[in-house]
Amino acid sequence: MSKLLRGLITVLTLIIIWLIPTPQGLEAEAWQLLAIFIATIVGLILQPLPMGAIVLIAVTFTALSGTLSLDDALAGFANSVVWLIVMAFLFARGFIKTGLGQRIAYLMIKRFGKSSLGLSYAIVGSDLILAPATPSNTARAGGVLFPIVRSLCNSYDSEPGPTAGKLGSYLMVTVFQANLVTSAMFMTAMAANPLVVELSAEHLGVQLDWATWALAASVPGIISLILIPILFYKIYPPEIKQTPEAAEFADNELKKLGPMTFNEKVMLGVFVLALVLWATGQLHDIGGTTVALLGVGLLLIAGVLEWKDVLNENGAWNALIWFGGLVAMASGLGELGFIDWFTEQVQAGVADMGWFTAYIIIALVYFYAHYGFASMTAHVTAMFVPFATVAIAAGAPAYMVALTLGFFSNLNAAMTHYGTGPAPIYFGAGYVELGKWWKLGFLTSVIFVVIWLGLGSVWWNIIGLI
Repeated sequence: MSKLLRGLITVLTLIIIWLIPTPQGLEAEAWQLLAIFIATIVGLILQPLPMGAIVLIAVTFTALSGTLSLDDALAGFANSVVWLIVMAFLFARGFIKTGLGQRIAYLMIKRFGKSSLGLSYAIVGSDLILAPATPSNTARAGGVLFPIVRSLCNSYDSEPGPTAGKLGSYLMVTVFQANLVTSAMFMTAMAANPLVVELSAEHLGVQLDWATWALAASVPGIISLILIPILFYKIYPPEIKQTPEAAEFADNELKKLGPMTFNEKVMLGVFVLALVLWATGQLHDIGGTTVALLGVGLLLIAGVLEWKDVLNENGAWNALIWFGGLVAMASGLGELGFIDWFTEQVQAGVADMGWFTAYIIIALVYFYAHYGFASMTAHVTAMFVPFATVAIAAGAPAYMVALTLGFFSNLNAAMTHYGTGPAPIYFGAGYVELGKWWKLGFLTSVIFVVIWLGLGSVWWNIIGLI
């Protein structure tokens, strides 16, 4: 489908919904904003233009059409959660620029990589360490870990084709699926997670801070990370079981890196400081965004980051545009009364259905609807609020709904080779056939659902969140 056709479909979506008579009980501006919002979602899915460009055009149109005032249309760009994700992108640049991310991965491989199973745990462990300060799972899994994984495969003569099964097939699937878990475990580990937090506060009355998110995800996340490498080791085993050369490979790479540089030490220190302040947010009055700003400021003062690094971090400024714009439109829908109206409409439809049944059905539909999405952000934008609203209207605990759909917004990319940024990278390496990728992905999705929907709910009850 050409970009022109995708663009026409997006515009036609706007026009059709805009021209539908406003439903009774709803203001015209709320219906018009809904039309803009849905057209934006369609644009994010079809992508006739880059994501940031689509949202910027949509925000502009809300002001031009008088649907929102200019101040309201731009309000999302001043949102503190938006700036938290921007600062987290800059943290990630520090990890990559200093080489600290690579060093952590090589240290883990040197220590635990003497077998193929241990090697997978070493890479997954590296991902877990990097996740809290790397909001782009594509940058983390693709930019830092994939070159290392690919080099390891090459060192064992495991290449796409007849030798893929030696090691490469196992590592590609395992590292990719584990990356979805680490993305779900921290508010700052995937770009759309803060959007979930903001939408939960704005529309569900649920306040999720960094520490609460991490605590809620800790048990199901750790169980998932322990299970995934073992699972694929059993059902999709590598031919090579022992990998002593991997530890030697990592040791050689560490020698090339040399001793830790001053910048690496500063990066590590600032990272630890940020983690401590984020995790102890309830003990002091320093907000999560303030902590992130402090961290980036310290990196600039120490020279770990230069101002040109900030200016050149395209991912951060792209996130600012699409995230800020979506927050403004989502907030506008609430202020104009659409969410309250929508809640009233769906309450009647779920009145005769027990809340637990409704909650399970909604969670599963939300999860498996990702077969139709190539972006986690587009999925959250399109489905989080309406699905969460329906579940809560049926009587499901608000915190449980927000947590489940928030975590599922990461885990649901398990199923396809296009559901999130790292997917085409790891599948595109050529080690796993498409049919096998989808079969393993579906199996993993079922395991994720059981762990996070089942054991996760028990854990959230134990810690008093539901």
